[in-house]
Amino acid sequence: MSHTPHELSEDFPDAGQVIHDLRQSDAHFGKLAEQYHDLNRAVHRAETRVDAISPEAEIELRKQRAALKDEIARMISAAQST
Repeated sequence: MSHTPHELSEDFPDAGQVIHDLRQSDAHFGKLAEQYHDLNRAVHRAETRVDAISPEAEIELRKQRAALKDEIARMISAAQST
């Protein structure tokens, strides 16, 4: 299996423990992280042409992934500042 970029642990390399802790303690964060993971896989499958989707659909997946990543980043930042 090929390497899938944009995993949360790679996008936030200094926040591994915070991500783990939030997944355990915050159900909303856990749900967002799972959604991000699923979207990330879908984008990767589209980029590598495993799944044939339109360019517009691929762009929409990327936008959704970016929005989730922004929300996750805010939550990580808030957790790090406490």
